[in-house]
Amino acid sequence: MPALWGGRFTEDTDALMWAFNASISVDQRMALVDIWGSQAYARAIQKASVLTENELTKLVSGLDVVADEFEQGTFALADKDEDIHTAVERRLGEIIGPLAGKLHTGRSRNDQVATDVRLYMLEALGHLSEMLDATCKTIVDKAAEHIDVLMPGYTHMQPAQPVRFSHWLMSYFWMLDRDRERLADLTKRVSCCPLGAGALAGNAYGIDRQALAKDLGFDDITWNSMDAVADRDMIIECLSWGAQIGLHLSRLAEDIIIWSTREFGFVHLSDRYSTGSSIMPQKKNPDSMELVRGKTGRLLANLIQIMAVCKGIPSTYDKDLQEDKEALFDTLDTLGMLLPITAGVVATMTIDADKMAAALSDELIATDIADYLVKKGLPFREAHGIVGRLVLLSEDKGVGLCSLSLEDYRSTCELFEADVQGVLSFEASVEARDTAGGTARSAVLEQITEARKRLAQ
Repeated sequence: MPALWGGRFTEDTDALMWAFNASISVDQRMALVDIWGSQAYARAIQKASVLTENELTKLVSGLDVVADEFEQGTFALADKDEDIHTAVERRLGEIIGPLAGKLHTGRSRNDQVATDVRLYMLEALGHLSEMLDATCKTIVDKAAEHIDVLMPGYTHMQPAQPVRFSHWLMSYFWMLDRDRERLADLTKRVSCCPLGAGALAGNAYGIDRQALAKDLGFDDITWNSMDAVADRDMIIECLSWGAQIGLHLSRLAEDIIIWSTREFGFVHLSDRYSTGSSIMPQKKNPDSMELVRGKTGRLLANLIQIMAVCKGIPSTYDKDLQEDKEALFDTLDTLGMLLPITAGVVATMTIDADKMAAALSDELIATDIADYLVKKGLPFREAHGIVGRLVLLSEDKGVGLCSLSLEDYRSTCELFEADVQGVLSFEASVEARDTAGGTARSAVLEQITEARKRLAQ
């Protein structure tokens, strides 16, 4: 029977129930933050006169030994280790004896696990923040490298208007930059210390919770003990954030998959991020991007799972909340693969500017012709209709808009003059959109400058 809670029981736990209840297989990855939290708590209760200086020294030193065993991979789990908290306390008792029993004074596994999860998240989110920044930097660098490459822009998967390749790629930077902002905002709510909330009613030993939070590197404390042990909002928010990143990376992956097909050939993935077929020797598959797209489903499912767990739980801690960590860890692990894989694909893929140029067709400048008429004083709706008739005329003659004669243009509207030739080019089309956020070279360079400034901050 587990030493932490077996005193009032007269029967052993059913073996299946023990396995069903135990979480050590999932939460053992939190060993080091559990030890870190325990050492800080030992210092807090020593300041509250629960421990002597000598007892504190022995507890902290013993926990250092346990931490070393985990770091070196020599820690041996026991059959009765229900979770990481009992495993650490059990081993501490083997090292320093009964004094280990004082460590849990005033503390519950309810506030202990809530603290461990937050500490683990802060460390993991710090690493993911670095990966996200690196992915964003890769996108910006690639965009700057190919600033002069033009390609068709698409709506409804139909050619729409000319754009710069760099402008298309930078659209994903701004998606991920919003994810960077969301992460910074999320981190503020993760960085609240629940330790000292006890099981639900608070700590009876007069510990200084603000000092304890500072010792552990938290920005603040949780201000209601009942909410502190039940709150999993930070996990839900983290999984929502992870799902949002997944959606953005999946959209980028889908574009790259399409652009890399033989039919488009706009980009070519490096062999380092491609795989082959077991039966077709000629195949080179964009499996890196397909897996990014596919694993987004895990991120979405993890969010739904934890929301379903939390939706009907009554106040304070309930065992349902033990189901929070698998989804959290899976999302953190998955993002830890998706971000560097995406960065690697973008950094190493080659751009076929000739293929992109070949895909540009005259109808993509139809809006520019309408804009020409608007600048001559015609209402846009009238101009739209006139250019529509020009498109039909070009189709009837079997030529592009740029190949129609001035007489053809004037047959639809007398406002057309010889200077219409000035708008009949793809370069002129993208350069005409020189406002902030547009496709002109100066506007895209302005985006890149702003992006680099944000990354530097």
